[in-house]
Amino acid sequence: MKESKLYKFLRPLIKIFTNIVYRPTYIGLENIPKNKRIVIAGNHTNNLDCILLMSSTKRCIHFLAKIELFKGFKKIIFSNMGLIPVNRKIKDSNVIKEAEKYLNEDLVIGIFPEGTTNTKKELLPFKIGAVKMAYDTDSEIIPFAIIGKYKVFRRGLTIIFDKPYKIKSNDLDLENEKLRNKVKLLKEKGENLWEK
Repeated sequence: MKESKLYKFLRPLIKIFTNIVYRPTYIGLENIPKNKRIVIAGNHTNNLDCILLMSSTKRCIHFLAKIELFKGFKKIIFSNMGLIPVNRKIKDSNVIKEAEKYLNEDLVIGIFPEGTTNTKKELLPFKIGAVKMAYDTDSEIIPFAIIGKYKVFRRGLTIIFDKPYKIKSNDLDLENEKLRNKVKLLKEKGENLWEK
C-alpha cells in the first residue's frame, strides 16, 4: 500500500503554517516510532486537530474522517490524502477492516474515539474502533491529548503523546475505558502545565 504523495507534499507546508500561526507546544514526540504500525488516538477539540497531528510527525497519518468531507471539490483532496471515510450514521464494520489494511502494512492510523468535536472539559464516551483495530492487528496505541485553544499568533495550545502500549485483554470494553482514562490523565497533565 503506497503512501499518499499529496500528503507528503503538503505535510511540511502544514507544519510551517501550524507552527507559525498557532504556535503549539509538542510534548512526547519521542513516543512516536519511526516505522512500526500504530494507532494514534485521542480527544477531538477542533476541526484543525488533524493539521496539528500532521505537524507532529513526518509519518503519514491515515485519519478516519467523517464522510461529509468527501463531497464536491474536497473529495478530490481528501481521497488523495489517504483518509478513510466514516459514515457516522451507521455502524460500518468495513471502516475497521479498511483501517486494518493500513496497520497490517505497518502504517499509522489516526482516530478521534469521541467521534465528534468536543469543546467541553469532560471527555465523551469513546467508540470502540481504536482498541478493536489495535487488538486485531497487534498494533500499539499511542494516546494523545490536545489542550487549549487555537489562538492566532498566540501560545495556548498543547498536544501531549503518551508512550505506546498494546491491548492486553480481549475485553475490548475494558480496554476502551483504559484508553479513555489515559487520554483523560494526559488532558489533566496538560491543563496543570498551563496553570503553572
